[in-house]
Amino acid sequence: MTLAVGDPAPDFSLPDAEGNQVSLADFKGRRVVLYFYPRDNTPGCTKEACAFRDAYDTYQDKDVAVLGVSTDDAISHGKFIAKHSLPFPLLVDEGGAIASAYGSYGLKKMYGKEFMGISRSTFVIDPDGQLEKIYRKVKPEAHASEVLADIEALASSS
Repeated sequence: MTLAVGDPAPDFSLPDAEGNQVSLADFKGRRVVLYFYPRDNTPGCTKEACAFRDAYDTYQDKDVAVLGVSTDDAISHGKFIAKHSLPFPLLVDEGGAIASAYGSYGLKKMYGKEFMGISRSTFVIDPDGQLEKIYRKVKPEAHASEVLADIEALASSS
């Protein structure tokens, strides 16, 4: 099944870097940016996380929650957050079950090797829990500002 704009966002409850459970339900009534990324402390993932960090105050001004998700463990997330001063939670999706529910986990190929992993993708979830915007094959550098511009357009049209 492929998710589409207007579908209910798949529910989740995942631990953050401190071991606290974070659920989609915690954000009912708020817009959420849920972004999936392959690995902590890799070049593209660092660029993407830092771009969301740099735009974070503007997201907060618009009452938008930002959540990053990868299959890295809580220790890795904690180091990544500390190293780059990330102000938003990174969630641990061990085994990729939630990424799979969002169609963001599967077979990847790199340097002639095949492996299972997260494909970089982002979902904007509206305050009622519906998918409002879906981004596949994300380019990390400009992505946070692209998402913010789209949220501004969505907010002005509703």
